[in-house]
Amino acid sequence: MANKTHFDVVGSFLRPEELKKARADFDAGRISNDEFTKIKHELIKHLVEKQKSAGLHYITDGEYNRKFWHLDFFWGFEGIAHKNDGGGVQFAGEVADLEATFLTGKLSAKAHPFIEDFKFLKSLESDGFEAKQTIPAPAQLFQQLLVPANYESTRKYYPTNDELIEDIAKAYTEVIKQFYDAGCRTLQFDDCTWGAIVGNAAAQRYKSLGLELKEVKEQLLKVNNLAINGKPKDLQINTHICRGNYHSTYFTSGPYDAVANYVFAKENVNTLYLEYDDERSGGFSPLASVSPDKKVVLGLITTKNSELEDKQSVIERIHEAEKYISLERLSISPQCGFASCEIGNKLTEEEQWAKIHLVREIAEEVWN
Repeated sequence: MANKTHFDVVGSFLRPEELKKARADFDAGRISNDEFTKIKHELIKHLVEKQKSAGLHYITDGEYNRKFWHLDFFWGFEGIAHKNDGGGVQFAGEVADLEATFLTGKLSAKAHPFIEDFKFLKSLESDGFEAKQTIPAPAQLFQQLLVPANYESTRKYYPTNDELIEDIAKAYTEVIKQFYDAGCRTLQFDDCTWGAIVGNAAAQRYKSLGLELKEVKEQLLKVNNLAINGKPKDLQINTHICRGNYHSTYFTSGPYDAVANYVFAKENVNTLYLEYDDERSGGFSPLASVSPDKKVVLGLITTKNSELEDKQSVIERIHEAEKYISLERLSISPQCGFASCEIGNKLTEEEQWAKIHLVREIAEEVWN
């Protein structure tokens, strides 16, 4: 992280009811795109002011411009289509209501609609506050196109995974350049693929698809690094890794041990934002694998419920992590966004900001 505050948020915030109503009205044709954009922009301005007041160095648009943390971004590529039904994913105790997203041709970049959204966020920067753009990782698109429901259609256009990886990396490289040209200097990959491959359940799931875990890990690392390769030197690319976040539920569980030698050691990002809010994430010993050029943001505060963590217990966990990586390379954040999808997690806006204020209090006590 470029800032010295040692605290941050992942990116998404609970959507105000006014925004949800506006999107529903737009989808139903009751308001125009211009009217919808005006409402979004006013709400984003208000959100950014609250982030600045909370002392956050990086400001985001809260992902107010999208329904889903990942799918809306994928829809901005050539060769990708989507439909309302058929995209549900089973989470712990609940099916995530997503949209089916699949290939209709070769994948390539075009003028991505997120660029204009970023330009608006960039216009809200001020002294000490930098716009951060969050997008799903290249590996996330790779995984999306190879889920069982998409496998056959993907193979029509890409007979091998290597060919698919090449085109995903090329498309991402172009869009990364678009963000850079628009003034973006901090880009965050959100990546559930590493979280999906940990634990015993993951081994069984991939085995049922006829895939060897070692090969899958190598391909996830390859597609992410290929997309990053050749980026401008002054562009910071970070990655956030979690195990799923939908309506306060999760997708999978398991410690980082099985992936640390890949993503912690070899993914060419600047900072790792890691989910560490409960026992599902395992211990801190995998942090010993983090390459010396990376920093780590510990996601020790949960966004999945409203209960405020005990400050002293969190501080003790930070010092436990310090056994494996120096305190100066560490920071703290919530473990994920507050609303990875428009439905959001099960807490109020007031409780959301209480979590953020707690993160700041802990950081100031530990690092000041």
